[in-house]
Order: sequence, then structure tokens, then C-alpha cells
Amino acid sequence: MGKLTVGALRAVLVVVLAGTVFVQAGMVWALVGGNDPEDGSLPLTPLRVITILGMVSVQVALVCVWQLVTMVRRGTVFSRAAFRYVDVVIGAIVAAALVWFAVTALNAPGQREDPGVSVIMGGVGVAILGVALLVLVLRMLLAQAVARDAEAAQMQAELDEVI
Repeated sequence: MGKLTVGALRAVLVVVLAGTVFVQAGMVWALVGGNDPEDGSLPLTPLRVITILGMVSVQVALVCVWQLVTMVRRGTVFSRAAFRYVDVVIGAIVAAALVWFAVTALNAPGQREDPGVSVIMGGVGVAILGVALLVLVLRMLLAQAVARDAEAAQMQAELDEVI
């Protein structure tokens, strides 16, 4: 992975992390300040809490991706240590899907006249779970690569003994 690619990815990660922290701060300010009156159309306090939790799951995934990019840059990504970060990313994506389903459930009562919105939101939640499955498949590919790397190292050691 080139320096330009790593730099661009890290810039995106920093911008997204800063954006989520900004949104979280606004949500906490609204919760603590209580200056936004609820008119009853949406339960704003639970939605704010869920939004804060959703942002935490995104932030956890961002930090893990940063660590994985660092491992790629150092050439150590094909090791057992990478699995920890990939597993956390999968967990964060699943948590984000669960948070999305909670938002869908909170929003559903207001959509009685048009239940299609809730169905679409549920579909988005399923798509988020699909991303978690995709990362799981990539984890399996990483496991195969690590196993092959270990096997190649063992064969090289045996070949060195023979020579």
C-alpha cells in the first residue's frame, strides 16, 4: 500500500472521527441542556441516546481500521494480531446494525400511514448486517493468508536445514 493511499485513508478516517465526535457533542449538549422541546412526533431523547451509541460503534471501527492500516504499512497485517482488530470491526458493524434496528423500531409508530418507510429502514439494517458478513468473509481470507504464510515459513526452515 502506497504512502499516498495510506495518507488519503488516514485523512478520511480523521475527518469521519472528528465528524462523529462533533455530532456526539451536539447530542450530549441537547440531552444535558434540554433546550429542545419535544412535540411528541418523535421520541427525541431515546433517538439522541441511540445516535450517540451508534457513533461510538463507528468510532470503534475507525480506530481499528487505523490500526489495521498501520499494520499494513509495517508489513505485519498477516499475523494473528490483526484478527483482534478485524473481530472488533465486525462487532462494531453488528452493533451499528442493532442500533439502526432500534431507530427503526422507534420510528415505526409514526409510520403507520406509510409502513414502507419502516420496511426500507429494516432493509438498510439488513444491508448493514451484510457488510458485517462481508468483513467476516475477508477475515476468513486473512486467516487463510496467515496460515499459508506460517506454512511457507515452516517449509523454508525445513529447506534451510536440508541445505
